[in-house]
Amino acid sequence: MDGVPRVPEQRRPEESAALRFSVLGPVRAWRGEESLPTGSPQQRALLAALLLREGRTATSGELIDALWGEEPPSQALAAVRTYASRLRKALDPGVLISESGGYAIRLSEGAGTLDLAEAQEISADAEKAKHSGDLCLARELLNRALALWDGEPLASVPGPYADTQRARLEEWRLQLLESRLDMDLEQGCHAEAVSELTALTAAHPLRERLRELLMLALYRSGRQAEALAVYADTRRLLADELGVDPRAGLKELQQRILQADPGLAEPSAPAAEPAAAPVRPAQLPATVTDFTGRASFVQELSDVLASASSAEGEGQVMAVSALAGIGGVGKTTLAVHVAHQARAAFPDGQLYVDLQGAGQRAAEPETVLGAFLRALGHPASSIPDSLEERAALYRSVLDGRRVLVLLDNARDAAQVRPLLPGMEGCAALVTSRVRMVDLAGAHLVDLDVMSPEEALQLFTKIVGQERVASEREAALDVVAACGFLPLAIRIAASRLAARRTWTVSVLAAKLGDERRRLDELQAGDLAVKATFELGYGQLEPAQARAFRLLGLADGPDISLAAAAAVLDLPVDDTEDLLESLVDTSLLESAAPGRYRYHDLVRLYARACAERDEQPPSERDAALSRLLDFYLATTAGVYAIDRPGDRLVEHLEATEYPGLVFEDRHQAQDWLYAEAVCTLACARQSMGPGTLARAVDLLWAACDLAESGANSKEYEAVAGAADAAAQGAGASRAQGRALTTLAFVHHITGRFDPADRAATRALKLALASGDPLTSCWSSNILGVIAIYQNRHEDGEAHLTRAIENFRACEDRPGEASALCNLSRIHLATGRTASAVALAQQGTAMYDDMDHALKGANGRYALGLALTHSGQLSQAVDRFQEALAVFRDSRQRLWEGMTLFRLAEADLAARRPAQAAANAELALTVLRGIGGDWRRGNVLTVLGRGLSAIGQSGRAQVCYREALDLFEAMGAPEAAEVRSLLKPLAVA
Repeated sequence: MDGVPRVPEQRRPEESAALRFSVLGPVRAWRGEESLPTGSPQQRALLAALLLREGRTATSGELIDALWGEEPPSQALAAVRTYASRLRKALDPGVLISESGGYAIRLSEGAGTLDLAEAQEISADAEKAKHSGDLCLARELLNRALALWDGEPLASVPGPYADTQRARLEEWRLQLLESRLDMDLEQGCHAEAVSELTALTAAHPLRERLRELLMLALYRSGRQAEALAVYADTRRLLADELGVDPRAGLKELQQRILQADPGLAEPSAPAAEPAAAPVRPAQLPATVTDFTGRASFVQELSDVLASASSAEGEGQVMAVSALAGIGGVGKTTLAVHVAHQARAAFPDGQLYVDLQGAGQRAAEPETVLGAFLRALGHPASSIPDSLEERAALYRSVLDGRRVLVLLDNARDAAQVRPLLPGMEGCAALVTSRVRMVDLAGAHLVDLDVMSPEEALQLFTKIVGQERVASEREAALDVVAACGFLPLAIRIAASRLAARRTWTVSVLAAKLGDERRRLDELQAGDLAVKATFELGYGQLEPAQARAFRLLGLADGPDISLAAAAAVLDLPVDDTEDLLESLVDTSLLESAAPGRYRYHDLVRLYARACAERDEQPPSERDAALSRLLDFYLATTAGVYAIDRPGDRLVEHLEATEYPGLVFEDRHQAQDWLYAEAVCTLACARQSMGPGTLARAVDLLWAACDLAESGANSKEYEAVAGAADAAAQGAGASRAQGRALTTLAFVHHITGRFDPADRAATRALKLALASGDPLTSCWSSNILGVIAIYQNRHEDGEAHLTRAIENFRACEDRPGEASALCNLSRIHLATGRTASAVALAQQGTAMYDDMDHALKGANGRYALGLALTHSGQLSQAVDRFQEALAVFRDSRQRLWEGMTLFRLAEADLAARRPAQAAANAELALTVLRGIGGDWRRGNVLTVLGRGLSAIGQSGRAQVCYREALDLFEAMGAPEAAEVRSLLKPLAVA
């Protein structure tokens, strides 16, 4: 350890625990866990002076100067001796020693530690890790070192020496903090860093390095105007306070931001340090070992890829080849083979994606770009939302790199264009069923079936030379029956290779059977279906049934438990069946316990179900069991999250059971992992006999909308449910569908459509006699009225909701309405009753051990306490709510609680903390909550920034908020205009 030297142990009792000293906060000492007395402030000053000399002797004169400076008391020497004597008695023998007319503190090996020495050692290790390129370890070590500070160093210690050392230690802390923040930005954590930097620049307004880091973090977060405003604020502050201009580094950064310098978009290591190795994705699927033929195509495509970096290719922005052909013709196999051969020409990596163009729901380009950016090392937290921004960032990240992109199974040119690198030195390979004549600049390749010779070579490689040589004619019959399609040949040959008792003639005879092959082995997609028919025909009855029925389910894949529901089999038996289908290549295992079809195989499986499933009603029964499984399981998740809530008792009954979870976290893990499949099942189940359960599944899965993770798809399914119920004349189901639609509109900040949906839901609920929908639609109407400042309407709705919840004996619902009514009382000046109502609702939640909704209660109570001036209690309630929301992955409410904490901070005159919390709220709410909530957070952020002297940045926040409010016609626009006026004058 650096710092305090070690000497041989002197008279230290064996049973004595090690001594610990701290100076990075109050000066304290411990023996083990026992706190030791350190005496008066002057005695602590003596202890600090000795500890900070790191084992060196301090003379009496030096100690007198340290404690009193130029005006010591007449008995200063005697006082020093007294303090030293008292400390010697408090510490272990031999620790405080007298020598050469002075004193020293020396610790034997393992007998004591000093927090400062520990911080020095850790920071040295961090510097080594940084120089070795391990920024993750360096950041972790710096955080450990910074955590050793416990407030102000040498707190309350008097004397000129303590003053000097206090300033030195605080400066060192800031240097460590700047170094760690610099690493945060190096690793792409700029969005998270903005909040901390906002608070730090408020605390240290003249520290230019912090301002520089803040500008860079804001710019990389897509907030260019705020970044420039920070420079303007800094220049004005330095001129007013010091009469100087910003230093050169800050000026240069401002110019680079004005010029949108691409170098600012990507973190780069300092020039004096070795840069961390860039991320080089290697995503290409494995090439097949038995690749056969296609020599002319391989040469043609390889030549095009080579032009991407050759002299002959000068002037060509990038190389693009688009392979087109029918399904099963071998487009992907050829593209992967060529891409592997060309890897050396693209040393910066290879990207791959299956665009699922043959399916009903092709991959969205913005989703693919997000995955590509993450694979290229760009942090997920700073990936923009829109397709245009992601495409631009993608091209910027690829600038200067040589990367090959393989876009497999594309739907059309429109899907492909945003995914093209667009950079010289990069290249793209595209496969698709359609010929992309509208893909500008692409080298088009039409891939046809194999020649008979190539087809026979492929068949022979898989089956074996010995078996084919003796039955060459039969082998030619086989490949001809397969239409010379590589996929068909591969499936047939693999099946034969796995059955040693079959001859080639047996396989040829099976293919000659018209029931399996007639008319299917034609040009076009039907040829692919014929290849699947070959595998399907070899399945045992139980396998074939599983293959057919599982193909009926929508969703990208299916879990083992859900598959067991579809098949109505025990999980173990289901797993055996599915694994056997994986062995036949008719099913893929996406991950342990999860299965999926290739898109064309799924279509074929559904065709088999239409043709072969007897009786036909079994198809509907299988999907009904799947719906039951999702509804029962989701209802169980809802019940765990909301104990005492009566919704689960009002849901449609299910016959097939769901999963049972041990705790809330396990239940939530399932809900979010199965979100896409759950919503796909609900959407698929909008027909007669299943509509009511589909709507109830949507209601029970409401956390998917509230968390923000799947709000868009949730809203789409809710809209489909409303339309389906209206078309079927199912008023009860439509009322519930409208309730979910109103809920998601409210969550996304679209209050007018939310109000319309909830009003319709209430009318339908009253007409159909659905009490729970009546309760919740009234509650939602009350909440919307709060946001729209219709307080009289809101109170009427919430009063009715409370009465209805009580009639249904739904105590959680009653608690929710009480907390919402508290907001009405608050808005109409009845602060005391607002606090009482929120306390009543929160107490009801707590009585039911209702953690998640109890957090909503604390949120409402925190609001009421803030407006009543009880700010300390308000912050406590918000912090309690925040912990639960984070634990439950409720991003919307996590962000809104941070926003409310910022409001409380402003009221308590803590503007720097308010700005920091508002920044965190913006980060959490990115992409969810709607424009109205974002506008409110920006307004609070602007108020905090203005109060700490960052008026330029505050003005940027106000203007963005004003634009949002004006676009919505929101009354909050007037307040923001009033906040902008004094800034404009200034």
